[in-house]
Amino acid sequence: MTCAVCILDDIDIKLWGMTARQRLERQLRSLGVDKFLATPAEPTAAERILLIHAAYLFDTRTLTELLARTDAVLCAPLDGRIVAAIGPRERVAAYAAALSTEGPVPPSAERVRPGDLERYDDELRQSAPPLFEPITAANRDALESRLYGNAYKGVTDLVTKWWWPRPARRIVAFCANAGITPNMVTLTGFVLMLIATALFWHGHYLSGLLCGWSMTLLDTVDGKLARVTVQSSRFGHVLDHGMDIVHPPFWYVLWGAGLGVDVVAGYAVADINQAIVVGYIGGRLLEGLFHAFGHCSLFAWRPFDAYFRLVTARRNPCLIILTVATLAGQPALGFFGVAVWTVFSTAVMVVRLIQAAGARLGGPPLESWLKDPSASTRHPTAYRRFAGTASAYE
Repeated sequence: MTCAVCILDDIDIKLWGMTARQRLERQLRSLGVDKFLATPAEPTAAERILLIHAAYLFDTRTLTELLARTDAVLCAPLDGRIVAAIGPRERVAAYAAALSTEGPVPPSAERVRPGDLERYDDELRQSAPPLFEPITAANRDALESRLYGNAYKGVTDLVTKWWWPRPARRIVAFCANAGITPNMVTLTGFVLMLIATALFWHGHYLSGLLCGWSMTLLDTVDGKLARVTVQSSRFGHVLDHGMDIVHPPFWYVLWGAGLGVDVVAGYAVADINQAIVVGYIGGRLLEGLFHAFGHCSLFAWRPFDAYFRLVTARRNPCLIILTVATLAGQPALGFFGVAVWTVFSTAVMVVRLIQAAGARLGGPPLESWLKDPSASTRHPTAYRRFAGTASAYE
């Protein structure tokens, strides 16, 4: 059914450089809505009308749930006020009155509260209720922090989860206020990635690591900037994720080439390269195969997998190995260490895939432990650590 949207009560308070109306329009356009009404009474051919108060901050998941309904109202959890409503075109006047507190809610309408909506976000591997808050001058900074924190994956590597949130937030704030787009940040990271690749190839490891770490910081910034400003694009998504997947093994292989030797730790450099490349590609394939068994990623299946994702042989943990070894004057051992850790990580993933296959044969499709309503009591420490990335805003 077609749907048009009327946004009510715009306010001047900006979050990450946008008014509430601008944010809502971007969110709704990202969900496929392209018809906006100036007033509830404006004529439209749309079969459903969504009325929504711009004085509140809505999570995109909340908007998705509302758009999936045909006749419902969203109630504020504290005072029960109607803050959004969706229903047939012929009832728009009744819903507009309900939002202005001047009329009753149509008896056929389903009453929904933000806390009733889905908690687990598979894309971000985090379990938290959708963000819903009134926007005021007093809580502006807190809301910006929550938006930023909610842009983080709950399950990710230790650098992204604990090292980058605070410096990245300052860069995100600068970019949002300066009008710098996520794609600009991604392209800057792409250039740094190429420079680091060339420096590793020629054995300039410290300068290459400086570029590499700068690129990983910007890799955090572009995604967070896109989410807090609702500016995701297909080009940016493809470039960012494509770059993330492709470049790491090139870095490691060219690091080995920059050593200018044929043997490291008693193994031929060619054999070490093969172990790195096969292990890396194998790990990526195993992660993809895991999705055949259920509705979650391999690293979100059980608490063990979330902990292991912190140090799994992906780019950032491997950069730690290379950095420590280089600072110790042993870049060759760093190269060998990346190979050992890559092979070990892939072996762990093979075991987990086999275990997942066995669990799937004897039961329903696999789900993330974070989706379990009792996760916070069954795994309290892990839940506090992985349900979100609190260090991004606390």
